[in-house]
Amino acid sequence: MAAENSRPVGVALLGAGTVGSSLIALLAEPTAAASLEARTGLSFEVIGAAVRDLGKGRDDAAWFDPAKLTTDAAALIADERVEVVVELMGGIEPAAALVRQAIAAGKPVVTANKTLLADQGRELSALAELAGVDLNFEAAVAGAVPVVRTLRESLAGERITRVMGIVNGTTNFILSTMADAGAGYEETLAEAQALGFAEADPRADVDGHDAAQKAAVLAYLAFGADLKADAVTTIGIAQVSGEDIAAAKRLGYVIKLLCVVELANASAVAAKVAPTMVPLDHPLASVSGAFNAVFIEGGASGSMMLYGQGAGGPATASAVLGDLVDVALRHRSSTSNPAPKIRKGLAIQPFEQSESAFYLSIAVADRPGVLAQVATAFGDHGVSILSMEQVGLAEAARLVFVTHETSEGQMAETLQSLESLDAVEAIGSVLRVVPRVVGER
Repeated sequence: MAAENSRPVGVALLGAGTVGSSLIALLAEPTAAASLEARTGLSFEVIGAAVRDLGKGRDDAAWFDPAKLTTDAAALIADERVEVVVELMGGIEPAAALVRQAIAAGKPVVTANKTLLADQGRELSALAELAGVDLNFEAAVAGAVPVVRTLRESLAGERITRVMGIVNGTTNFILSTMADAGAGYEETLAEAQALGFAEADPRADVDGHDAAQKAAVLAYLAFGADLKADAVTTIGIAQVSGEDIAAAKRLGYVIKLLCVVELANASAVAAKVAPTMVPLDHPLASVSGAFNAVFIEGGASGSMMLYGQGAGGPATASAVLGDLVDVALRHRSSTSNPAPKIRKGLAIQPFEQSESAFYLSIAVADRPGVLAQVATAFGDHGVSILSMEQVGLAEAARLVFVTHETSEGQMAETLQSLESLDAVEAIGSVLRVVPRVVGER
């Protein structure tokens, strides 16, 4: 084994964008490569990097030969010098076909492709296990934050009850900046785009789709749920106003886009992504800027939070490199780490049955009897009010409510009843609320 480990591990890189180029630097820059070998006993050689366009401008570095760039990804995977394939292309195709090719050839795969994993992760994991090779994907959920390895290995014997997290840096930057600067959504989004924290087309992030894909991966890791992203209830942040941010602060909360997967009961999992009011004394409340954090609750382990850089080339490449070292060591010792099993009979709870506390803001006519009518609408559908405040007077009057936990279905019925009242002029934001824990400070 010592003789084999002295030979560099041949790596095929599919995609050489921001993350791919950062990974190449970690593998091939002389000082970084020497440090990596000293820590792991392995050296790596990038056999080639598959790209879509050979003519695209790239940063030249003396330690990477541009002749290793290719547009023929299939041929690169088939190269007998390649031992491990790293997929950083993104999207479903051709990434899925190329990952399947690598697995069929007996070559372990490392990927950061959340879109592919949310769509085909369970099937690809099963193929990898059948082939006796690894499929690792630490960087697909929270960048450098080691949530995948924690759930897959460290907490493999734990009965997880809930995984709740901030897994999209763009939305967290926007909501944090709105809270800190008192700015509106549109101007803060424009600032995020100018700073490079948001794409020119930000919909995948701000509409919650990126987080929903990660929720599907987390549900698989934590519960063995066969869940795809389109089954995750998903609500974006565009509805969140400066008034909501201010109201949250007055009430002792901060608003975050949370990804939540949890055991609804012994045989069902609930999954959602939504802007949520988090109590200021909750660990997730202090996560600001483009950082990510995942809060895990278990039966024996209690609660824990993992926190760190959730995006960016170097941070994501660091997570990819950790997986690469892991799979290379196992591949050379002819072992693999089986993927989590799909739990048969585990249902996905219908959205209307899932429960939450709620915040809602209602513009109302400022006249006698209005509050009684509104309270009746809540009571008729079994929704209990935790707190209420009136903001403004006359035409600017608004009622702000926080409810006890209730079902999504009951809240939807309550909203319909409220909309039918003459005294209700408009219903503003409806946000989920993480309840305060009794006894916590």
